[in-house]
Amino acid sequence: MPSFLLKIILAISAFQLSGRVICSPNTAFSSRSDSHIVDVGYAKYLGNFTEPFSLAFLGVPYAEPPIRDLRFRAPVPLDTDRLRGNDQVIDTMSYPDFCIQGSTGGGDAGGAGSEDCLKINIYTPVNATSRSKLPVLFYIHGGGYVYGNPRNWPFEHWINQSPNVVIVSVYYRLDSFGFLAHPAFSNPSIADFNVGIKDQVLALQWVQDNIAAFGGDPDQVTINGQSAGGGSVEIHLIADEGPKRLFSAGESHSLLLIPKAEVFAALKPLFDFYAEQAGCRGFGSVEETISCLRNAPISALARAQDTGASFNGSYYKGWLPTVDGKLIPDYPTKLLAEGKFAHVPLTVLQRNDELRAYNKVYDRSQFSSDDEWIRTATGEPSLRCGRVTVGFAGVKHSKAWTYRYNQPNPTQNEPGITEHAAENWMMFLGTNTGFNGTNVFTGLNGVEKAFSEELIAYWLSFVRVKDPNKFKLARSAVWPDFSSGRRVVLQQSLDNETSSSSIFVEKEFVGDTKRCAFVASLVNHMQN
Repeated sequence: MPSFLLKIILAISAFQLSGRVICSPNTAFSSRSDSHIVDVGYAKYLGNFTEPFSLAFLGVPYAEPPIRDLRFRAPVPLDTDRLRGNDQVIDTMSYPDFCIQGSTGGGDAGGAGSEDCLKINIYTPVNATSRSKLPVLFYIHGGGYVYGNPRNWPFEHWINQSPNVVIVSVYYRLDSFGFLAHPAFSNPSIADFNVGIKDQVLALQWVQDNIAAFGGDPDQVTINGQSAGGGSVEIHLIADEGPKRLFSAGESHSLLLIPKAEVFAALKPLFDFYAEQAGCRGFGSVEETISCLRNAPISALARAQDTGASFNGSYYKGWLPTVDGKLIPDYPTKLLAEGKFAHVPLTVLQRNDELRAYNKVYDRSQFSSDDEWIRTATGEPSLRCGRVTVGFAGVKHSKAWTYRYNQPNPTQNEPGITEHAAENWMMFLGTNTGFNGTNVFTGLNGVEKAFSEELIAYWLSFVRVKDPNKFKLARSAVWPDFSSGRRVVLQQSLDNETSSSSIFVEKEFVGDTKRCAFVASLVNHMQN
């Protein structure tokens, strides 16, 4: 992946302070209650209550810690026998350590976090029981597969708005800890490809086995993600995850179509550079090098992965999902076009504006300004066209809804420009992601909160009945499905009111479809 593109993708979520009041993402209940304890059979967990309806179980483990010999290997299921028989209640009222972070590309250094991070946060209505069978939203965070801390995208307010779903947010390994690759990994005795995605798969399997105890229905799981999380949703649609499907629907926001390297010699130069930077170069075999890397301190690996962006010996500058021929059998765009994916209901996002410059197909005369021309020409291949690609594939086999998000993050975006991840700010209490797992919540005013509630209602309606319209707010527009040739445009009320909505429906732009078809035709070159 070109270094400039990775830097742009990562920098768009870079930490920026604002003059707004900083708000806490949740209000803790001050005393323990037995009604806040869930027994999963092998352990009992104590949750954190947020009035009036939300109960959060934070940092529930789904795998063994991927440390020492388990570093760079597929996750190992949690040893429940080790926990079984212990009557002690486990406190899950505080957020856990997040996974080791990489650099956002904004001049910062990564390295914060812990390897013992394979956990999930579970948000459920306080009165849910093992017989509730509530639909489940499984959220995968973004951050370019390089950084991200689920604490920065809390869900208590979602449950408080709609106490009829269960929400799970997953921690998965990032950067080199999650996506280190070398052609020799085809031999699983050495190491495994795509362990960050395999973390997500194991978490989904944990949900299948245990979410009923928290009130969830394992047969109604909607996978949902933003940016790299949206890209992960696309990967799960085409991945070989075993005989049983682990989800029943998908929601992809700001879907990030990034190159997914095939397992060739192209990855070897980056691996060698990484090993050298970590102090593990010069061994006679890959096995010896991996052994050295497994024993290297986190600080050495963090420095090594951060320096990858300056490596000039390969097209690939960092560690991202890899076409391994097994879990990810081929490029997702190609498999979607061939119909080789999970045929489930889908919703997919495109924002109003994206990044920088591309090629001839993006003729200047199609656009109203040079700025829109440049942003479209560079943003579509990696960010915008995922909506069209997945939408066209999905509507052939099931229902699909697409939308255009047109509301800037007022603390980071230029006026009138809706950049990548702007919807996160609106959906998660004014969240602004920072370096090394940090974050600032700037809060929402009354108008912004009203708009946020419209968005949450659409998403959770889809989670509940696979249709964003059934439980939408009364003031919100009816959202036509993709087959109608129309999409909804999500933007805040121009009248600056809390009782009305300016969300509207527009026709799909013919130019969008033609350009994205061109982009899709270059799948072998773009490797997405």
